[in-house]
Amino acid sequence: MIKGKKLHPKAIIFDMDGVIVDSMVYHFFAWYEALRPLGIRVTCFDVYAKEGERWEKSMRDFLLKSNIRPTAKIMKDLFLRRHTIFKKVYRRVIFNGAEELLVCLKNRGYVLGLVTGTPFTQVRLILPEKIKSVFNCIITGDMVHNGKPDPEPYLKAAKCLKLKPAQCLVVENAPLGILSAKNAGMPCVAVSTSLPGDYLKKADVIVDNLVKIKKILC
Repeated sequence: MIKGKKLHPKAIIFDMDGVIVDSMVYHFFAWYEALRPLGIRVTCFDVYAKEGERWEKSMRDFLLKSNIRPTAKIMKDLFLRRHTIFKKVYRRVIFNGAEELLVCLKNRGYVLGLVTGTPFTQVRLILPEKIKSVFNCIITGDMVHNGKPDPEPYLKAAKCLKLKPAQCLVVENAPLGILSAKNAGMPCVAVSTSLPGDYLKKADVIVDNLVKIKKILC
């Protein structure tokens, strides 16, 4: 139930990091190590709170917050350093219940989408092919001009799925992603895998894990 109304979505659109794959700790480590040579220290909450943004926006914000001008060279070097570190340390871990949920939703006739702020090159690294193939549409960070919390990523997914925004239900784990979904006119279920519920209050429903979402939708 969402605010007293039954769910009747035609599509379920998932965020990737922190929802399907347990990857946020690796993203934090990559940001931490990539920024350290510049004298910038970030906490896990700094990184988790910006999850879903386009990388360019996150890089620019981290640099400006430390009074470092985000020149093209600094941005390029930081991007490559972060990508290299992530690729080196990342170990693929799919959240418990993720595969079962996706299969169940597919069998129930739902259309499935994936919306992530992560660039396509890293999506290929992070997401197993057998899971990637389940989605009818995948929107990555480098496919949009404006990342989360702007509605563009989720509106683009709805257009790709040939559905109205109100026909789509979003599953998110981060404040910016929740705002993006709500700004797009979509109901949102938040999973508290990365941040506690206090950070996710703008979602319609907050659950602990994907198993509980399966109970709601399947």
